[in-house]
Amino acid sequence: MLYSILQIVLFQTLFLLVYDLFLRRETFFNYNRIYLLLTSILSIVLPFIKLPKLRNVTTQETVIRLPEVLIDEASNINTNPYLVEQVNEVAVTSSQLPLWQMVLYTGMVLAVLVFAIKIVKLYLIKNNNPNRWKGNILIVNLLKSTAAFSFFNTIFLGDNILKSERDTIYEHELVHVREKHSIDLLFFEVLRILFWFSPLVYIYQNRVKELHEFIADAKAVKQQGESGYYQSLLHQILDVNTLSFINTFFKKSLIKKRIIMLQKSRSSKMSLLKYALLLPMVFAMLVYTSTEVKAQEKSDAKTEMNQELTDEELLEIYYNEIIKMEEEGVDVIEISDYVGIGEKNINRYIEPREDYLKFKAFLRYIADKSIKRKSEQGELTDYDEEMRKKISEGPHKSYADYLKWKKTDEAKERWMSNTRDNALRLVVNDMANKTKEEQKRFDDLMKLLETDSYYKTLVVTDGKTTMVIDSPLLTEEDKVKVVEVPFSAVDQAPSHKDCENLESQDDKKKCFSEFINAHVKTHFNKNVEKNAKLHSKRIFARFLIDKDGNVTRIQARAASKVLEEEAKRVLELLPQFIPGRQKGEVVAVPFALPITLNYLN
Repeated sequence: MLYSILQIVLFQTLFLLVYDLFLRRETFFNYNRIYLLLTSILSIVLPFIKLPKLRNVTTQETVIRLPEVLIDEASNINTNPYLVEQVNEVAVTSSQLPLWQMVLYTGMVLAVLVFAIKIVKLYLIKNNNPNRWKGNILIVNLLKSTAAFSFFNTIFLGDNILKSERDTIYEHELVHVREKHSIDLLFFEVLRILFWFSPLVYIYQNRVKELHEFIADAKAVKQQGESGYYQSLLHQILDVNTLSFINTFFKKSLIKKRIIMLQKSRSSKMSLLKYALLLPMVFAMLVYTSTEVKAQEKSDAKTEMNQELTDEELLEIYYNEIIKMEEEGVDVIEISDYVGIGEKNINRYIEPREDYLKFKAFLRYIADKSIKRKSEQGELTDYDEEMRKKISEGPHKSYADYLKWKKTDEAKERWMSNTRDNALRLVVNDMANKTKEEQKRFDDLMKLLETDSYYKTLVVTDGKTTMVIDSPLLTEEDKVKVVEVPFSAVDQAPSHKDCENLESQDDKKKCFSEFINAHVKTHFNKNVEKNAKLHSKRIFARFLIDKDGNVTRIQARAASKVLEEEAKRVLELLPQFIPGRQKGEVVAVPFALPITLNYLN
């Protein structure tokens, strides 16, 4: 949402720049009015339009290879470390609105109140002054005033306006009524409520009000002649508190511009070609919105492509990636590392969408491999085909079904009955607000932990945060601790000292990734492995930034021991970082860093 708002502001800026530079001085007032209304709508709509054909401008390789480190002879690296323990956005979404959304909605409410006050003020002016109908036009006579303005089919005229000028001013305001200029201004009032924080909407409205006066002047001047009309503009003094959605005849800031535009020669028809600038602008914006890949809205490590792809499409990508790894000579152990089987956290109750689908793709790969082997040996049966289908589909048709099942008592009881690693387990709805039943069960498990030496830990989770309580053998200070928190879910990600001055968490994460990028680029020795056949094989590196900011638990799996040791050596050279924080507490954050050596011929 935040990213879309920024795009809207960007597009509004570009449209207004084109208007001010090329169109504002032209006398095509009605065309300019259409331009401003149309572009204000386009700026809101375009960020949400994604055209698949234009999306193909971004190569699939760029999106899929994002997490890898690619090293070639030119030492080019593309890296974006991501967390081993990613938490799916459904599992980590907090019920509390982010601060920026609270500010946004508060501003909208205040903007609505301001608009309501304006409407009430206009209503009081209308009802506290004498009025009469002239055809379908209601004329309100403003007592002791020289003001003149209109709103829909109501024209307000001050009773102090000179009789010689009253007809001209009436004709001017009548143009506003007939052209339905009030609809334009009310439209921008709505935009001012939605985008109260953006000065561009206010600029848009001022530009439209300016055009309204030019249009009305151009038609009204024919009633009195230019010299008399100029005299009417210069003679009057404004004495009304202008409302943003009414058309006022006397506005000092516009008088000079209106006189200049009345004297200006009509623009040539060749100038109409300037409006053609709108076409390449809209096309460029469509290309941008259709091909860009965003991963900033919820501060996680996913790409927009993964967010928008269906389960089956993402499953196909992971399946093809596994097949490609097999073709490159990667063994099953390394493939299972890619899937995350070796690093599965049994204390995690809900699997992230990516991990869930990777594992499902791996099961499909194993099933297909078995079918292929039996087919080649002539041993394939209908039962084998049926089993392949069941294994490929898994127990759940989609990730949404998996999440739905995880909310059932059956799923919770199955997970809580697992005592692997001598651990007791408990699932609650809200870690901070346990129900009486959940609190009683928690207390019972705590007593069991304190009395039965078999159990070492109690794991409590609500699917968002996981807490591990150690046995009483540890000190009181160490009894309760938060387990490793994924980069995608951590409140404050680990960062380097050079990144601390950056304002947003997104910028800090990007800075951190760039630092890892530069570090590997500088220190990785590509020539340690002499066997050229191993150069195309991946290195799967993992590390943890602990509570002190130190890089620990460095692991690496590669096609050769030499490459493993080189990856470990490079990661051991990483400096001490500023540790991550979750809910104000310092936490450890794990990372996975795939590296591929691509030597040029």
